[in-house]
Amino acid sequence: MNASCRRTTGFCACALDYRSVLVNWTGRLKVCKNKLPEAMEATQAKSNGAGPVHEDKEDKPSPDDLSEVLAAGTKDVHEKAENTQFVKDFLRGRIRKELFKLGAVALYYTYTAIEEEMERNKDHPQIAPIYFPSELHRHDALSRDLQYFYGHDWQDQISCSQATQHYVERIRQVGREDPVLLVAHAYTRYMGDLSGGQVLKKVAQRALKLPSTGEGLEFYQFDAIHSAKAFKQLYRSRMNEIELDSVTKKKLVDEAVKAFHFNMEVFEELEEIGKTIKDEVLDAGMPVHGEGGDISKCPYYAAKMAATGGTTYACQVVMALLRNPTGQVLFATWFAALAGLAAWYLM
Repeated sequence: MNASCRRTTGFCACALDYRSVLVNWTGRLKVCKNKLPEAMEATQAKSNGAGPVHEDKEDKPSPDDLSEVLAAGTKDVHEKAENTQFVKDFLRGRIRKELFKLGAVALYYTYTAIEEEMERNKDHPQIAPIYFPSELHRHDALSRDLQYFYGHDWQDQISCSQATQHYVERIRQVGREDPVLLVAHAYTRYMGDLSGGQVLKKVAQRALKLPSTGEGLEFYQFDAIHSAKAFKQLYRSRMNEIELDSVTKKKLVDEAVKAFHFNMEVFEELEEIGKTIKDEVLDAGMPVHGEGGDISKCPYYAAKMAATGGTTYACQVVMALLRNPTGQVLFATWFAALAGLAAWYLM
């Protein structure tokens, strides 16, 4: 394993980025809400270790706020990340378990780097406002996920991939040379985990048939955050309080764009690895369909996907249906009718 990837006892990125996966609509839509539940959510936001936090009334965001500048500056690359083939397959439930495990490995190394550099720079005036170790840190959760997938000797079985190594090296570099740029990496990862990452958790749990008790998916579980919406609001407000000039804000946007590109490189690497994995390890070609489960329970969706996915997808749908008892009966009935028609025609 590469030395720089093993600097700690634990960590490497599937997106599974989540802010690298879905657009954070929360910050872009203005929804009128009753003030009482809004106030209740605000009181649930955790502090960074200094005691309870009482959020100020949410002000209308300014275009000059760092959170707004980052959102606007990364919009295009964010959409590109969402539209990588790996992410699109993931959202459809087309997940190879081996790739999901490798994605968790990538996340482990990535978050180890981010969290170690944040810890080392926690007293930096531009890092301290967004330092929330008990609420956000993912290292321990990913360690438990990897133990679930690989067993007790998981640390001996994993290694840092080339694409992830590039990501890790950049995080280490900015931590040493220009710590303020860690803000871009933390924002890109953690805000995504609290947004689109929650969708990915549901997709993975269904497609991989993981336990409902959460084993293998602890990465997505933020036990110290009772309201993701309130916490994201708090995090953005803390970011916006950091004193930065326009030049530094531009550097942060550029760094956030780099972070998205690093994530896309990991996705592309996983996609290439996936081409070497036999189809038998796929989850029976049963994509997740909305909230309703697998494709065999949605004939309209199956027909639509078969029409757009070619003969390979059609074969996967047929095989999925044949594994279902109801599908077996329907197929037998259809085959008997076809045989009867052929016999009548030949008489």
